[in-house]
Amino acid sequence: MDFQHIIESVGGFMDFAGVAVMVVGALVSIPLALRGFQPERQPAGSAPLSVYRSYRQLLGRSILLGLELLVAADIIRSVAVAPTFEGVGVLAIIVLIRTFLSFSLELEITGRWPWQTQREGSHDSSAAG
Repeated sequence: MDFQHIIESVGGFMDFAGVAVMVVGALVSIPLALRGFQPERQPAGSAPLSVYRSYRQLLGRSILLGLELLVAADIIRSVAVAPTFEGVGVLAIIVLIRTFLSFSLELEITGRWPWQTQREGSHDSSAAG
């Protein structure tokens, strides 16, 4: 077993883990949402989420984690073993697409971009001074 075969195996395992996280997350999110799971980062004083919104947030979080694992698998396979310009270019496109998906899901889940500290228009009472 040579180094390239080991890296390919690790990349395949990471792909499997990414897909498994999404599938298991989708299945586990159903009973959590039905029980009325509410995210910890929910703004104070806001109304509880409906089952549908709670499920969407839980599902979005598992998809985000799965996407991160899939990106890691692509990086392992594309860069660790004899990178070519074509391979790195394909990797860059894949990472761009998955990053866009991650940002879109983050916006959908939390209502703000990943670099924003709080939702636009909400005021933190502890910052008043």
